[in-house]
Amino acid sequence: MAGGACSPRSAAIRVGSLSCENRPDATGASVVRPVFGWETASDERGAAQRACRVLVATAVSFLEPGRADVWDSGRLTTSQCTFVAYGGKRLDPGRIYHWRVGVWGRRGRAPAWSDAARFTTELARPEDWSGARWIGFEELPGPLKVVPGVHGGGDELGERGLRRPVVPAFRKEFDVRDEAVERAFVFVSGLGHYELRLNGRAVGDSFLAPGWTDYRKTCLYNTFDVTDLLGPGRNAIGAVVGNGFFNVNRERYRKLVIAYGMPMLVLKLDILFASGRRETIVSGPDWRTAPSPIAFASIYGGEDYDARLEQPGWDAANFDDSAWKDALAVAGPGGQLEPERDFPLKVMERIGAKTVAEPSRGVFVYDFGQNASGIVRLKVSGKRGTTVTISPGELVHDNGLIDQRASGSPYRLTYTLKGAGVEEWTPRFTYYGFRYAQVEGAVPEGEDGPEDAPRLVGLELLHTRNSAPTVGSFSCSKELFNRTFALIDWAIRSNLASVPTDCPHREKLGWLEQTHLMGGSIQYNYRILTLYRKLVEDMMEAQLPDGLVPDIAPEFVPFFGGFRDSPEWGSAAVILPWLLYEWYGDFETMAAAYPMMMKYVEYLATKAEGNILSHGLGDWYDLGPNPPGEAQLTPKALTATAIYYRDLDLLSKMAAMLKRTGDAAALRRRADDVRKAFNRRFFDAFSMTYSTGSQTAFAMPLHFGMVHKLTRGEVFGNFVRSIRRGGGALTAGDVGFDYFLKALEEGGASDLIYEMNAREDVPGYGFQLAKGATALTESWAARTDVSNNHMMLGHLMEWLYSGLAGIRPASAGFETVEIKPHPVGDVTWVKARYHSIRGEIVSDWRNESGRFHLDVTVPAGARGAWVLIPASSASAVTESGAPAARAEGVKLVGMRDGRAVFAVRSGKYRFAADLKR
Repeated sequence: MAGGACSPRSAAIRVGSLSCENRPDATGASVVRPVFGWETASDERGAAQRACRVLVATAVSFLEPGRADVWDSGRLTTSQCTFVAYGGKRLDPGRIYHWRVGVWGRRGRAPAWSDAARFTTELARPEDWSGARWIGFEELPGPLKVVPGVHGGGDELGERGLRRPVVPAFRKEFDVRDEAVERAFVFVSGLGHYELRLNGRAVGDSFLAPGWTDYRKTCLYNTFDVTDLLGPGRNAIGAVVGNGFFNVNRERYRKLVIAYGMPMLVLKLDILFASGRRETIVSGPDWRTAPSPIAFASIYGGEDYDARLEQPGWDAANFDDSAWKDALAVAGPGGQLEPERDFPLKVMERIGAKTVAEPSRGVFVYDFGQNASGIVRLKVSGKRGTTVTISPGELVHDNGLIDQRASGSPYRLTYTLKGAGVEEWTPRFTYYGFRYAQVEGAVPEGEDGPEDAPRLVGLELLHTRNSAPTVGSFSCSKELFNRTFALIDWAIRSNLASVPTDCPHREKLGWLEQTHLMGGSIQYNYRILTLYRKLVEDMMEAQLPDGLVPDIAPEFVPFFGGFRDSPEWGSAAVILPWLLYEWYGDFETMAAAYPMMMKYVEYLATKAEGNILSHGLGDWYDLGPNPPGEAQLTPKALTATAIYYRDLDLLSKMAAMLKRTGDAAALRRRADDVRKAFNRRFFDAFSMTYSTGSQTAFAMPLHFGMVHKLTRGEVFGNFVRSIRRGGGALTAGDVGFDYFLKALEEGGASDLIYEMNAREDVPGYGFQLAKGATALTESWAARTDVSNNHMMLGHLMEWLYSGLAGIRPASAGFETVEIKPHPVGDVTWVKARYHSIRGEIVSDWRNESGRFHLDVTVPAGARGAWVLIPASSASAVTESGAPAARAEGVKLVGMRDGRAVFAVRSGKYRFAADLKR
């Protein structure tokens, strides 16, 4: 962690890792109330922030106490280092501000100061755009628009969805006086996605920017500092705009057809000179436009590029654009322009081919060895006008050719050569999930082929995903668990886009159930606070007038039945704000989402009969006798009603936190009524079993606290016995498996979790790995007729961190940490790290001949931690070789369930304990 200079009197504490609006590079910060955060660190135990002081100024030179010309918070006696709200005057739109923070530690008489950071404010009002207009190459007539989208979309649409949109290029030349530029910012949105150029150079390194939304409600824009790209004299700015989810036509594969309009652009370039003078360039009908070399672009169907149509210099000054036409001023889609506050998609990894096969004459299949979201990077040389076709896929047929049956077909990428040496191409406005790439029309270098065939110099897989920081790592002595970790992680990262998607190829939609069921698994690995905040906004925009939150958000297409209205899916509207509070201490989202949450539970009440819900998809993809799909082993009414109770239970707690005491009491009563109705309907007091006795039927009431305390022990015992009677095989599905793991862990049966997941002979993680999967598959059984890159069912990831390594929040936002490792099976060591919003937490343990060693790190930003160590007695525990109870920063609490419990302050600790008397 980076840290700035500090006073010697505060040398025990350092401050760094500054963030504004939960990002280190904040652009589009609120002009009214931006929030700040930072991390503290120390080499000493017990270091903690006791007070802080935030300075905001128009220049770095003013970031001194008494000189800050925007805001000086003064000394704030608080340990808060996250979501610290700005308290000054309204900020100017589209402007850079600088800030830093000083922190007092336990003993410091003077604060330790951070380095300076900066943020840029949003364009909060339409007038802040200085008259910028939406522009396009063409406009889609109203009768041809398709909003909302149509699933599949065929002849029933008539003429709608048939037009192939031109993928346009836009350009504008302008003069900059020969005087010093203090700073220049560009604010830009291109729908569906854009690539921006300035004086022949790329602006930013994002992919598929901006993120996708329901464009009738919100359109996102991005902000870039382009000061270094401008020069005196003639300059040129240009953009290419593709379709994305803004326009999906009926060519090739599509999950849906939708057309908000034709590609369009809005832009403002603001130049501030050192003299104080400013110039503004905005998009309008004085811009020029022409078709780009991209002949076809579809988020679902692929991309075609004709290099013969390239116009060198189009994005630079003094280009002859006389053959271009004036851009059209077009009506925007209706959504309010908002800054994109989430991390952008980017190319995050380059993967080379492991093998190249020729399963059919002239057809070459590249195997990259890893199923991942992304696109290809092609290097080829050959004759002008020849075309190379690339068809990516997750699987190959028995004959070695590409198999797209379960991932969306046809999807292809084509490149037509210009005939100018080695040519390079990367598609810009599409992506897919694939391991293999089938190439036709070119021959790999070194292979025999027709003399006139293009030569394929190189082909790479460029893995793209949301660029949210990686915050976790895990490894252990059991290689199967390490491979399982990678299996799940590749599915997670492949489905982190502008929304958490179900799969990176066939659907690319934000199915909501996985966002809360996989919430812990994702958050242990990636800092998705801003992604989930966006998703909550997507759900608020998708909510129907009657309160229904549909199964997907944004709702680009309304599905039918349980595929639009399933409580286990829509309940993300309630559970996600709770998760954001639990993981990050995010109180703001909870407050903003409260009306949506209340409206949703009221909707569920209208669907309930006798407090029982009976609709939805149930425990999707559970492992029953039939092909996977809707629940087979557990009544849909059980999962729907259990999640209804969960909503009411959590919302009653949130209402109390928001000081809505009347709502809290009413919600608590309703939750109790639902719990009683649930037990009357599904609990058999004679057999101490819930409903069918499936894994999900037991797990949900146990984890949700719906089982009476007098019968809980016997019910849990029956739960475990039923699993063992079933041979320890997994059967719970998408909805139930998360709660299945949690119920077992809470009941002290982590050994059973280990046994069930440390095998390859029955459907599960090991089974998928044995079948050759490199990303988590949609079905436990690794079926080839469904997606082979799906992040649902990846819930074991959370247990690897929270159970095996034992890292979990003991209070909201990891203000207090719990370290409670579970040594099980033949696992002899675990190394886990999680970089929480308050700093890095470490749990490293090893089990050596009856002696348990545990190394712990508690960040200075946390109040402390509870450490629960397996031990024969408290006196058998040492810290750094001495009795733990007498160690600095350590307090013995006592023994509990075979563990010695200690309260520790921040710092690093080395515990050891005898496991046997």
